[in-house]
Amino acid sequence: MATEIRVPTLGESVTEATIAQWFKKPGDAVNADEPLVELETDKVTVEVPAPVAGKLDSIDVKEGDTVEVGALLGSILEGAAGAASAPAAEAAPAAAKAAPAAAAETVEVLVPHAGESVTEAEVGEWSVKVGDVVKADDILVELETDKAAQEVPSPIAGTVVEIAQATGATVEPGNLLCKIAKGDGAAVAAAAPAAAAPAPAVSGTSMPAAPSAAKMMAEKGLSADQVAGSGKRGQVLKGDVLAAVAAGATAAPAAAPAPAAVRAPSAPTDEVREERVRMTKLRQTIARRLKDAQNTAAMLTTYNEVDMKPIMDLRKQYKDIFEKKHGVKLGFMGFFTKAVTHALKEIPAVNAEIDGTDIIYKNYAHIGVAVGTPKGLVVPVVRDADQMSIADIEKEIGSLGRKGRDGKLSMADMQGGTFTISNGGVYGSLMSSPILNAPQSGILGMHKIQERPVAINGQVEIRPMMYLALSYDHRIVDGKEAVTFLVRVKESLEDPQRLVLDL
Repeated sequence: MATEIRVPTLGESVTEATIAQWFKKPGDAVNADEPLVELETDKVTVEVPAPVAGKLDSIDVKEGDTVEVGALLGSILEGAAGAASAPAAEAAPAAAKAAPAAAAETVEVLVPHAGESVTEAEVGEWSVKVGDVVKADDILVELETDKAAQEVPSPIAGTVVEIAQATGATVEPGNLLCKIAKGDGAAVAAAAPAAAAPAPAVSGTSMPAAPSAAKMMAEKGLSADQVAGSGKRGQVLKGDVLAAVAAGATAAPAAAPAPAAVRAPSAPTDEVREERVRMTKLRQTIARRLKDAQNTAAMLTTYNEVDMKPIMDLRKQYKDIFEKKHGVKLGFMGFFTKAVTHALKEIPAVNAEIDGTDIIYKNYAHIGVAVGTPKGLVVPVVRDADQMSIADIEKEIGSLGRKGRDGKLSMADMQGGTFTISNGGVYGSLMSSPILNAPQSGILGMHKIQERPVAINGQVEIRPMMYLALSYDHRIVDGKEAVTFLVRVKESLEDPQRLVLDL
């Protein structure tokens, strides 16, 4: 009985692929799940496994052909007899790849779905290598999306027998990450040396460029040293060539090979002191969103200052009682968040956003709190902060801050904010102009508390002062509204009783 081999689904935005290479030829014995052919798209390479064990009967497309999802690739004659009749020398690679499956049940670890708006991720550092024994829920690898980092745990206890994606590779939900043989110590000896833990792709790989990539490099006059491969084992894909061309790579002179660097160092002696690091997905998104906010919004900033002595005296008086009752320390963010929600009720335009020719007024306050993490700035959201007490706000901010530092923030934690608070004062900033977190229309910048001489009732006193900055979208927020908003925040902080009395 013949079983058809067809092009699998490659992702929502991918409709075709190129035949990169066949691992088998007609008449070869194959085992179930053994890779038969490698397909190359603009984003990733995909290995198509054998659906059944048997003998490869026919190959309907040749290397270099372009095929669509669902197209017929070839067929397999089912049955162990077909597999057994293959020459021993040709069957050896298949036996080596099938050994882990024969030794123990193999479980595939796939790229998880990270949210509706997330269609791809970048493979970060692997925590394991081929041959490592893992327990259930051990972290295997970290995936970086344009919103957050996500750790992928092991679904079972067993041994890592294959790592399918290299660090730096771009993957989509459902793509294979690795395979784990079930059971303690299973299939360690069966792991092939060639399946060692992946390393970032570098030029000069032994893998030949994919057919479509090789054709494009020839057309553009590029050499392999000018293009960094992102495919398996550093293979150069069509997308890599397009990226190199976009980055400014040009045809190499005939007399000498072209340098591998996209940008020449400032001086020959400086080359050894430079380091080129690829931006993470998160950092790329931060850069894009901040620039988009500058290009789209009519952004202005208004400033004021607040005397922090009343809040500091209140904290000093009640901090021990507060922590004992609520189990969390009494910080400044609870007061600032509460002061902001009070001001938003009076000036709703600061809590609104523009959608085309409409203004959407929010009858709730989801306050984003900017948090610096090792991977970049993230803005988790305190939902319905206007309905929360200062203690509840402090608890939620503390929880979100820990999740941010540990890389545990989910997509849901960072969506839906209506206004943002950024505290540059924790890093020593005395004054700055924060950039809007689009599509929001306002962001409050907190700064360092510094003692300064101020006039109080005709007398010069030293007070702990803080500069406040409100950046706002002038398309929707008038100057009078912006200044009034910031004054209301200042009044609430300098007279905390207003927060209690809702004034």
